[in-house]
Amino acid sequence: MAVRKLKPTTPGQRHKVIGTFEEITASVPEKSLVVGKKSSGGRNNTGKMTMRYLGGGHKRSYRLIDFKRTKDGVPATVKSIEYDPNRSARIALLYYADGAKTYIIAPQGLVVGQTVMSGAEAAPEVGNALPLANIPIGTVIHNIELRPGQGAKMVRSAGGFAQLTSREGTYAIIKMPSGETRKILLACKATVGSVGNSDHGLEKSGKAGRSRWLGRRPHNRGVVMNPVDHPMGGGEGRASGGHPRSRKGLYAKGLKTRAPKKHSSKYIIERRKK
Repeated sequence: MAVRKLKPTTPGQRHKVIGTFEEITASVPEKSLVVGKKSSGGRNNTGKMTMRYLGGGHKRSYRLIDFKRTKDGVPATVKSIEYDPNRSARIALLYYADGAKTYIIAPQGLVVGQTVMSGAEAAPEVGNALPLANIPIGTVIHNIELRPGQGAKMVRSAGGFAQLTSREGTYAIIKMPSGETRKILLACKATVGSVGNSDHGLEKSGKAGRSRWLGRRPHNRGVVMNPVDHPMGGGEGRASGGHPRSRKGLYAKGLKTRAPKKHSSKYIIERRKK
């Protein structure tokens, strides 16, 4: 995966940096794994706008991704690597030996024709999903479950990876992409390797219109509003606005929002770096 910078023939292309799509091998998704996706435009069930700055955007269909990898011991062949409009990572279409078809998030280095497998007896190779108990210490992993059988919840975005650092009793010690170190049950599955499309973070949209295509409407800051509209509004000239806070007056930067007695806090060994 690489990025390309365009010749600035228009103002919108001057700062535009986009992916090359060279790893993508299919342009039409597998029909049996696609469902409709409704866009809310930031409105609730009564039609009232409850989230500002959302709406519009290109129509999308949702690709059903297999985050559980429950077909243990059945080998699957990678049929294609595809683009998914709903996530930053690429997805891979798998054809299982028993005839089933599923999508998974495509790890870095996965190629068409490769065989992947899930289950305790699978080899710790790129694309294979194993319980944390069977993955060697120091391995780079992604698509990590928090509860056995729940399906992968963590480390799913482009370029993301965690590392299995050690084991302690019934728990594995994992270093997360945020810098947090936490315990996860050894029975939970994870996929070996890092998530593909690692250059996603280098992309630049180049123009406001690309944000509109993604369903993001123009966002106006509290500092430019009047005092009646926002706690940070008003003042002569370009006032900084005092302490950053939300429209309702809650502090926006530095205020701890995590519940102090949250059940999962006991599994966190070291908090993420600020």
